[in-house]
Amino acid sequence: MKVKFLGAAGTVTGSCYLLTSYSGDSILIDCGMFQGAEELENLNYAKLACDCSKVSGLILTHAHLDHCGRLPMLIAQGFTKNIWMTAPTRDLTEISLVDSAKINNEDLTKKPLYSNEDVDQIIRLFKTVEYDTSFTVGSFNITMRDAGHILGSASLEIIDQSAQQGIKKIIFSGDLGNTPQDLIRATELIDNGDVVVMESTYGDKSHPTDNPSDIIQSEINSIEQYGATLLIPAFSIERSQEILHRILHLKKSGKVKESTTVYFDSPMGEKATQVFEKYRQYYNTELTADLASSDPFSFTGLVNIENPHESSAIDQSEAPKVIIAGSGMMTGGRIVKHAMHYLPIESTRLLIVGYQAERTLGRALLEGQKLVNIFGVDIEVKAHVSDTQTMSSHADQPRLLHWLKNIKNVKKLILTHGEDIQRSALSEKVKTDLMLTDIALPTLNQELEF
Repeated sequence: MKVKFLGAAGTVTGSCYLLTSYSGDSILIDCGMFQGAEELENLNYAKLACDCSKVSGLILTHAHLDHCGRLPMLIAQGFTKNIWMTAPTRDLTEISLVDSAKINNEDLTKKPLYSNEDVDQIIRLFKTVEYDTSFTVGSFNITMRDAGHILGSASLEIIDQSAQQGIKKIIFSGDLGNTPQDLIRATELIDNGDVVVMESTYGDKSHPTDNPSDIIQSEINSIEQYGATLLIPAFSIERSQEILHRILHLKKSGKVKESTTVYFDSPMGEKATQVFEKYRQYYNTELTADLASSDPFSFTGLVNIENPHESSAIDQSEAPKVIIAGSGMMTGGRIVKHAMHYLPIESTRLLIVGYQAERTLGRALLEGQKLVNIFGVDIEVKAHVSDTQTMSSHADQPRLLHWLKNIKNVKKLILTHGEDIQRSALSEKVKTDLMLTDIALPTLNQELEF
């Protein structure tokens, strides 16, 4: 059996793996977009280092762009087979890819990665499967387990049915969740496997234990007191819905004012919220209980913004106000235009609620830069910038170790989807705590054989 690492090798974006069986059949796992630094984003234009016309199919772990964003490019590379995923992932991926194509084609400074027609063609190949239900692609028997990362996310148990001896079962973690989460069920544990390919986004740290609702309350109370604006850059899928749900409870309990306006300036986020409402059977116990009394993502003072004209008009509206908008790393989307307007204002507050990749605007602000360049304009940062890691949808080091420890008979561990500092730290921790010493940290396009 062989695995080739076509992305997320030493970085947290671009997830894509080619798995080849003993018999020579191969499947792709994810095909995500590289995001962040210019040299990373330039990798998106390269063809995959494999013959896409010969693979037996593709398995998609979840709908974040760093796992699905290059899918439409497979059409030009001869890919014609089925793409397997859970039903929520299917709906969320369609939203993500349509939005990605729109942004790509509107950005005149870059060559578009793919067209709307490419998106339409790749969506026709989507097939859905339930958690815990085995299916076969080529020589592989595959079962999806709930990864607890975002709605519909999956870890993969894959058995090479052509293997007569030696390595037969390989586990791909996908992105593991920060269990317990506010909206979705806990990460499902896996019993056994020969080889594990595991993410390492937060492989070097433990998440804080602060209550994120307390942090959001404090930020909103501050702008209520001073008649100011709170900016929250948020990923459209999962993070936006969690923020809305937490603000709902803060308003219901009287901890923030019902009169404070919250602008949800994310058409893609609104569409994702509709998907959440469609798949209520995937909610955790708490969110299911909330359904008895209210819509879990709506409250007094919430304003959904649809078109760019309405978005621009927010800047003229009265404060105090909260603006939730994408993108989560501030690499594009409506949050960037709001940042240009509000960052130079001392009373503005910016709350970062998710991972910020290297050389993104979000990372620059998080690191305290007082002068940032947005659309070629130097913007002075006078706003108060804070962050919380308690809302991360990724497992931290203790949770990664807990998930891995449960898997019996592991002979080899491969760490991906993490920057080198994080995955190196996790590697050392695994050696010390779990006594597993055969650990690989692959590089881009490297192939490992078992």
